[in-house]
Amino acid sequence: MLTYPNIDPVALALGPIQIHWYGLMYLVGFAAAWLLGRWRAAQPDSVMTKAMVDDLVFYGVIGTIVGGRLGYMLFYGWDAILEDPLALLRVWEGGMSFHGGLLGVLLAIWLFGRRYGIEFFRVADFAAPLVPLGLMAGRIGNFINGELWGHRTDLPWGMALPCERFAAQCRDLPLGTEWSLPVHASQLYQAALEGLALFLILWFFSRRPRPMMAVSGLFLVGYGVFRFTVEFVRLPDAHIGYLAFDWLTMGQLLTLPMILAGLVMLGLAYRRKPTAA
Repeated sequence: MLTYPNIDPVALALGPIQIHWYGLMYLVGFAAAWLLGRWRAAQPDSVMTKAMVDDLVFYGVIGTIVGGRLGYMLFYGWDAILEDPLALLRVWEGGMSFHGGLLGVLLAIWLFGRRYGIEFFRVADFAAPLVPLGLMAGRIGNFINGELWGHRTDLPWGMALPCERFAAQCRDLPLGTEWSLPVHASQLYQAALEGLALFLILWFFSRRPRPMMAVSGLFLVGYGVFRFTVEFVRLPDAHIGYLAFDWLTMGQLLTLPMILAGLVMLGLAYRRKPTAA
């Protein structure tokens, strides 16, 4: 059994100003995308220049933050918006939806492509391998924030949580218990699968010329399968619960269209005459 290191979510406090690890993880993700993008842009067959990558990352940052926050509040926190509309702005409290962020990034890619006169899927295929390391950093931020825990488990890598901080995980235990029963650290599962594993798959897949849409399609399928799988051990949002069958979560429901769209895109990409991307 592992024990949660109980990291303070605040990385640095300067009087009333607090810098949270959650926000710093987003900066790490954007920096990784920028560095990887500039490296790819330097390759002889790249459709992008380093200066264009700078603009693309800027577009992506805006799309991620605005889309991610709006998506979370619309998909998971509609009641909170009705009670307090300013909750939309409190990103440091956690609550960013990947699916909302994806929609925001797709809009950003479309706007970027229009500006530079590049086909949407050429930009998307270039950008897709840059995203997973940011997803990994975001899930590590969830872990430090102490959110998105999984079900209880007897597996040796289950993680016990301090009851002083995580009262919800200890509510059915005797009073005075210091540690919860072990739970799945589902944030770290997602960091490993949606982050590191998906990055390696896309990075090596995209190193050779592929038909346009193939890299983007593989991203959607890979993320969708990994996310759908981890949702089986991750607790659903308490105010939503399971949507059906005592196992279907909102995350799985939102992920299914991604998997289907990715499979269609892969099929279309390889049915057409191959075009290097």
